[in-house]
Amino acid sequence: MLFTNEQLGSFAKDPAVVRFRDQYFLYYSLRHEDGRFGVGIAVSQDMETWMPAGEVPQDMPCEAQGIAAPGAIVLDGKVHLFYQTYGNGNKDAICHAVSQDGLIFAKNPENPVFSPQGDWCCGRAIDADVCLWQGRLHLYFATRDHEMRVQKVGGAWASLDSGFGKAAWHMLAKQSLLMPELTWEGECIEAPATLVEDGRMYLFYGGSYNCTPQQIGCAVSEDGIFFQRVSEKPLIPCGEPGAWNSSESGHPYVFRDEDGRIHLFNQGSSDGGETWYLSRCEIAFENGKPIRL
Repeated sequence: MLFTNEQLGSFAKDPAVVRFRDQYFLYYSLRHEDGRFGVGIAVSQDMETWMPAGEVPQDMPCEAQGIAAPGAIVLDGKVHLFYQTYGNGNKDAICHAVSQDGLIFAKNPENPVFSPQGDWCCGRAIDADVCLWQGRLHLYFATRDHEMRVQKVGGAWASLDSGFGKAAWHMLAKQSLLMPELTWEGECIEAPATLVEDGRMYLFYGGSYNCTPQQIGCAVSEDGIFFQRVSEKPLIPCGEPGAWNSSESGHPYVFRDEDGRIHLFNQGSSDGGETWYLSRCEIAFENGKPIRL
């Protein structure tokens, strides 16, 4: 265990971490007393001890039901946050905001800026993750089929000078990039988390819905579009009975620090999702596959 929001019922999910201005910023999902989801902020000097540092305000009409599941990246000295609206079913979509200090965010006036098009999905977009790939910004997200039953991953791209508004995004493919196939993945592939290593893109993901249990797998791509699993087994399984993550080890986020070390953050629960905690482990690559150190 690493971090939770004790003031709001020990509830912290969906981590995203960046290094910015000589400290680390953690963006995560929290739950208010009225049940609405929001995006919290915590800061740290060492990625071990985290101090709550505020919350992203819900001040746009599309955010009225809640916001959640942030993805973050530093571009040109600013933190760009991509996050989802929450509580709107197949209408949930991805929003964008920018910060000069990592704490106070200016919302994109076009929010929500992205939802997928085409008959391959229901039009929903959640669990945003972004990364630089061949001079463009790639966005990976989770969506569902038209029956809202099967969760799967899609992708889009935008030019770095586009402003990331609605017109900036172009689908990587008019189909899912990864969908559940293995027994332990159930009916859900979600929470994509990408890392470029040795010219290839690795996509870590949560397999199976929350606490069924969700566990973490990984796939790899040569072009950022066509992904193949590196193993049929979870990279990060859930914990043994009684452990803090016995109900789940899920929703990964991968972060490469300035010293080159790679950290995988994830959420966990021991009580079927009543409380949630965040954790971190270090990973490396051997023979083109990630391993937990």
